[in-house]
Amino acid sequence: LSKRVPKGLMGVQRRAMLTHDVASLDLQLARPLDFEAGQFMLMTVPGIAGSRAYSMVNFDRGTRHLAFVVKKKPGGHISDWWFADGIEGARVGLFGPLGFAMFHPDIGKNLLCIAGGSGIAGMMSILSRGCQDRYFERHTGHVFFGVRTPKDVFFLDDLVVFRTGCSENLHVTVALSDEEVPEALRAAYPQLDFATGLVHAVAGAQMKGKFQNIRAYAAGPPPMVDATLRMLLLEGRLTSDSIRYDKFS
Repeated sequence: LSKRVPKGLMGVQRRAMLTHDVASLDLQLARPLDFEAGQFMLMTVPGIAGSRAYSMVNFDRGTRHLAFVVKKKPGGHISDWWFADGIEGARVGLFGPLGFAMFHPDIGKNLLCIAGGSGIAGMMSILSRGCQDRYFERHTGHVFFGVRTPKDVFFLDDLVVFRTGCSENLHVTVALSDEEVPEALRAAYPQLDFATGLVHAVAGAQMKGKFQNIRAYAAGPPPMVDATLRMLLLEGRLTSDSIRYDKFS
């Protein structure tokens, strides 16, 4: 069940820039919280009406720490607040955990994670849970992370840690939609695969013949999620009960 996080939220602990328009955000809670890998929170900030959904990056039971990824959106009031100066220590409102794109190790299926931009957040939580439970020693995992250009990539060091420390059955591909992959990027991250193209198309091509016994997760901008769902249903021949996604605007 989702619920409002207990009062006593300590607030924004740290914000750090990951790219020119994406930041990591750490919140500290006064009391422990349980959630499932892949879930999200609805977040409100002081002085601004409405809420925004953000997926947790981390996974820990009884945690007092939540990590998120926030992207700067033109004209977005909550987005502007996150990127303003002096927000450390501010208190925000949380409601959750919520979401359909949850992962639990008892599903017993190979994993396919397709993310665009900040949609990688929930996939990182899924990978964290899977690696903690040694899930990829028994099942394969394929992660496809799409961004526009090399300047938009982030979390590559973290993905390398999952890729090298988890299992040989875990594979990670980074897709650039708007530019060719620089050789310097390939050389810096030999543990990861790189491709050029829209992430759903790259995933469809590389997963051809590998869609058996799959649980697929999709996250990112709505057009990207829509294209991914079409690919999974038409090319992958997956049934709707084998696909999990939460589409944020």
